[in-house]
Amino acid sequence: MPTLSAPTPTATTDALDTTVAALAPDFALRLVAWQRQHGRHALPWQQTRDPYRVWLSEIMLQQTQVTTVLGYYQRFLARFPTVRTLADAHLDEVLAMWQGLGYYSRARNLHRCAQAVRDQHGGEFPRTAAQLAELSGIGRSTAAAIASFCFDERVAILDGNVKRVLGRLLAFDGDLASSAQEKRLWRHAETLLPAAGADMPSYTQGLMDLGASLCATRSPQCLLCPVQGLCEAQRRGVAEQFPIKTRKLKRSRREQWWLWLEHEGRIWLEQRPATGVWAGLWSLPLFDDEAQLLAQAQALAATAPEPLPRVDHALTHFDWVLHPRRLVLERRAEPGPGAWVARDDLARYALPAPLKKLLG
Repeated sequence: MPTLSAPTPTATTDALDTTVAALAPDFALRLVAWQRQHGRHALPWQQTRDPYRVWLSEIMLQQTQVTTVLGYYQRFLARFPTVRTLADAHLDEVLAMWQGLGYYSRARNLHRCAQAVRDQHGGEFPRTAAQLAELSGIGRSTAAAIASFCFDERVAILDGNVKRVLGRLLAFDGDLASSAQEKRLWRHAETLLPAAGADMPSYTQGLMDLGASLCATRSPQCLLCPVQGLCEAQRRGVAEQFPIKTRKLKRSRREQWWLWLEHEGRIWLEQRPATGVWAGLWSLPLFDDEAQLLAQAQALAATAPEPLPRVDHALTHFDWVLHPRRLVLERRAEPGPGAWVARDDLARYALPAPLKKLLG
C-alpha cells in the first residue's frame, strides 16, 4: 500500500499556523516594549503623524541609507512643504532636488502620486493601506507603513529587513524568491500584529529597527535581541541561513560613449527619454560605439574630441562603462533636441550622479 505524503501547505493549511498563533501575543508585546525603550526615536519623520512626511521618508529610504536620506529629506521639505506644492512643481525641478539619491523612478512616481492625491483625494492622503496602495509608487509594504504610523491601522509591513526578522523568528522554510511563499509569509506577518491599534506605530518601527540593527544580515546579535527566546532560527543556531531566497540577479555589462560638447562655457545637454535608465534626466549625448560619436563630432568641428578617463558606474542590474570624449566648439551648433547650459545653471538640471561628478 503506497505511503501518503503530507499535504502541501496552502492558504488554509500551513504547518506554521499553530506556531505563529502561539507566538503572536508575546512577540508583539516584547517588540513594542523594546522599541519604546531602545528603538530609534530622533529621526525627523518620527516626530510627525503627517502622512505626507511619513510617505516622503518611506520612499526616500527605499534602497538608501538613513544617513544619506536625512539631508535630502530636510531640503526636499523646505522646497515642497506640502503635497500640493510637490504636485504643482515641474517634474524637472523634482528630479533636480532628487539628484544623488538615485533610483530616479522613485522621484517620478513621487510626483505622480502627489498629483493623484491633489486631483483625486482633495490634497489629503487616503487613510487605509488598501487605498494608499492604489497610488503610484506606493507598494503594499509602504502603504502599510504609512497607515500604521499615521492612522494606527493594524496592517503588516514586509520589507527586506522585516522578511529577515520574521524569516528567522519562524525559521520560515519557504523560498522568498517565490511569490506564493512571500504571500504565505505576509499571512503570518498579519497574524503576529498586536491586538491594539495604538501599539502599531511602535510595533512597525520596532520591526524596522530590529532588522536594521541587531538582526543584521551577517553576524546577528542574537543575545541582545528582545525576542531571542521566541526565535526558532536562533534556537537551532542557524540564524544566518534565513530568510531563504535562491534567485540571484544576473548582472550584465553595458558600454557606451559620451560626447561632451562645450562652447564659450556652455555645455550641450539632452534630456533622456521618459522610460529606461536615467528617464527624464539630462545627459551628454550617448552613443553605442565610438564610430557613431566620431561621426557626430566630425560634423560639428574639424578637430577630434579629446579622450577622457572612462567612467565606471554600477547600477542594480548591470555595470555601465562610459567613455567621455570632450570637444570644444568654436562655432555654436545644435546637434539635435537639447539645450546649451551655462555651468552656473547646471544645478537647475537633474543630472545623473556620474555626469555631475564628471562635469565638476
